[in-house]
Order: sequence, then C-alpha cells, then structure tokens
Amino acid sequence: MSTQNSDNNNSANKNQIILGFDFGLKQIGLAVGQTLTQSARPLTVFKAKDGKPQWHEIEAQLAEWKPDYLVVGLPLNMDGTESDMSVRARKFANRLHGRFGCVVELCDERLSSAEAKSQLAEGRAIARQDSSAEAAEQYGQAMSRNKRDGTVDAIAAQLIVESWLSR
Repeated sequence: MSTQNSDNNNSANKNQIILGFDFGLKQIGLAVGQTLTQSARPLTVFKAKDGKPQWHEIEAQLAEWKPDYLVVGLPLNMDGTESDMSVRARKFANRLHGRFGCVVELCDERLSSAEAKSQLAEGRAIARQDSSAEAAEQYGQAMSRNKRDGTVDAIAAQLIVESWLSR
C-alpha cells in the first residue's frame, strides 16, 4: 500500500478522481470525489461478510471510474488510538492495493457515520416539509431501514472523501 503523502491540492492542471470507502463488517460504503471541484457524492454500498466484499463488484467500480486514488476511512478511537475496526480497515486497504495495484490512502474517519446519520435525518425532516414522493425518497423518508442504513454508509464514504480532499 502506498504511504506516500500525495499533493492532492496541486491538481489544478488535472482533475483527479478519488474513490472513498467506509469499511464495515456487513456493508462497505462507496463515494466518488474529484479534486477539480473539491466535491464528493455517495455512489453505492457493497454487501460484505465479516468485512469481505464481493471483490468483482469493487473491480467493476474501479473499471468504471478509473480513480487516481482510493481512500479508506480509518475508524480510530476518539483518543486517536487504534481499534479492532481500524486494524480491519487497514487490512482492507492493503487488500485493495494488493488486488488492484491502486494508490490507497487512509483517512481518519472518526464520527463520519454519526455525521452521515445526522445528515440523513436532517434531510428526512426537510422531506417532511416537501411532501413529494421524490423528496421523500431522496432524503430517506420512504426508504426501508436496510436501504437507509446502506445510504448512511455511502454518505459516510462521501464524508471521508471530502475530509481527504480538504487536507
């Protein structure tokens, strides 16, 4: 895995694509970002069994987006120490690098899932004011719990990419 410190802020001449992962044991959120606009958006969620995804699904996303960097959220404890999940996230990052040869970086993701849940809840409150079915679906009001939980993981991945872009 590359531990090089990239100069992602010197990309004015070339738009770079970043795929971000919110690692989890049951689901792994995916988001895409770009350096030109310094923005990101959620893409999808991969099902996982004990943190192991269907690698062909990730490979398909890599082929579609052709990212310059992969960023994996590192779920450290609040005091900055490693957790069991951060060890697993590092292992996932190493596997991404080993399987696909991509530049993979880790990004502190403390509280990204909590922030994603907050953003989703805030969106549902907005959707209640705009009672259209489209708004309800967009903000999760009409989603099943499983779909909403998956949306949280993809939004958390978006927040990870945004954090990486703002370094």
